[in-house]
Amino acid sequence: MQSWDTTHDPKIRSWLTAANLKGCAFPIQNLPFGVFRRARSVQSFRGGVAIGDQIIDLRALADAQVFTGDAAEGVAAGSLESLNSLMQLGPRVWRALRHALFDAMAHGSVHEASMRLCLVPQSEAEFSLPAQIGDYTDFYISIHHATAIGRLFRPDNPLLPNYKWIPIGYHGRSSSIGVSGQNFRRPQGQRSSGTGNPTVGPSTRLDYELEMGIFIGGGNALGEPIPITDAENHIFGLCLLNDWSARDLQGWEYQPLGPFLAKNFATTISPWVVSLQALAPFRVPFARPESDPQPLPYLDSQQNRAAGAIDIRLEAFLQTAKMRERGEPPQRLSQTSFQHAYWTISQLVAHHTINGCNLRPGDLFGSGTQSGPTPAEAGSLLELSKGGTQSLPIGADEHRVFLEDGDAVVFRGWCERPDCVSIGFGDLYGCVLPVSG
Repeated sequence: MQSWDTTHDPKIRSWLTAANLKGCAFPIQNLPFGVFRRARSVQSFRGGVAIGDQIIDLRALADAQVFTGDAAEGVAAGSLESLNSLMQLGPRVWRALRHALFDAMAHGSVHEASMRLCLVPQSEAEFSLPAQIGDYTDFYISIHHATAIGRLFRPDNPLLPNYKWIPIGYHGRSSSIGVSGQNFRRPQGQRSSGTGNPTVGPSTRLDYELEMGIFIGGGNALGEPIPITDAENHIFGLCLLNDWSARDLQGWEYQPLGPFLAKNFATTISPWVVSLQALAPFRVPFARPESDPQPLPYLDSQQNRAAGAIDIRLEAFLQTAKMRERGEPPQRLSQTSFQHAYWTISQLVAHHTINGCNLRPGDLFGSGTQSGPTPAEAGSLLELSKGGTQSLPIGADEHRVFLEDGDAVVFRGWCERPDCVSIGFGDLYGCVLPVSG
């Protein structure tokens, strides 16, 4: 588990003025990774690091040969068209690169002149997925979400017996994962008519799911489980994730084998991956109610109990087409925290590999919808609309039960505490287009 070090010092400022501004998502204490190129250019994509309103171009930095040792190895790996090679190198190189970037961007750095030549304004960039995602597993680790959804279908028994014993998950579709800015067509498929034969048509109960994404770094050999005490050495970092869901398709198809067409048409992630090192100050204890089963030994450790959870504040916003035309900002629908999750990121890795499953660099986990203990902390429209029975006022003159064509959903995430510099994940944006054809 990552510990605090000089890169978390709130007194240190950058020579880049924009990184020191109040409310900046990307201060020098953050330094998240992504993949970008200059917009409308023929450049190849390359790794970059966000700071202030700029991006450190890792390809330019590699050419400048500013760093040495493990940090130089990390820059070279991060300068490629995806971050998979950097992810594979592991915590020693990740830590060395973070420290080198921090020192080079800090006020008074002897490398300021060289680093300035490697900066690209974020406003002039376009983004790609941070990694080539080989496999995608979506979990279901918010007990508040699981309970709320369970009550809609099983009022007397909302949680199935296994929920408090294992992190529930299913294998999703990596080919339809896109980066923030993704516009996707409304899905269509079979849905129950309520009586008689099912019908085929566009989904009328399209929803978002407010989630965290977890990128795997170094993997494991087939047949060799990753112990919980080593799990975080295999996690490169976290991003925001929207697992769009067609609830009407889902209700018809999910038994007996779980989600299929209701989930695989689109998933959107934020462009920036925040490292576990950056998140170290925002760790909080992981605890279960005494009345609940305690995790089995392979899902339990002293360090996981002490600081396995992470307080990441999460917000979901909706902006309709009419709101965009009138220049109105997105409307916030809910706010919650990742610390409410029933399982930790270490437990997800330990459980995913207990049977010998091999993870690979760039694999992605979704946390499942993150909802808190109160109705205002719900992470989906299905919950906010109470199963589609209550409409929500949106903007000046609209209402929503589920998403309509032209609706854009924005997620935001950040971490804060009184004795630290706040850090953010940037925005995740996705928009619903009319059904194809």
